[in-house]
Amino acid sequence: MKIARVIGNVVSTIKTPSHNGQKLMVVEPIDMEGTCIGDSFIAVDAAQAGIGDIVIIIEEGGSARDILKKPDAAVDAIIAGIVDYLKTN
Repeated sequence: MKIARVIGNVVSTIKTPSHNGQKLMVVEPIDMEGTCIGDSFIAVDAAQAGIGDIVIIIEEGGSARDILKKPDAAVDAIIAGIVDYLKTN
């Protein structure tokens, strides 16, 4: 699992059939201080996240497909939850 910040939506008129009806978001991985620590990527939203939200990302296809209940879906990353706040020492 990773934590990330949602930075955008993906709008597409044509997509793979397993993505039909799914909200796709652009996310960037962050550290516990909220600093970006990697390249942005696309994740399917299973938590009704919005731009600016800090989210929990599962970046493992089998687990992502289990959450969606779509065993044949072309999914590598999924937003599994929204983080209320980050607490640092």
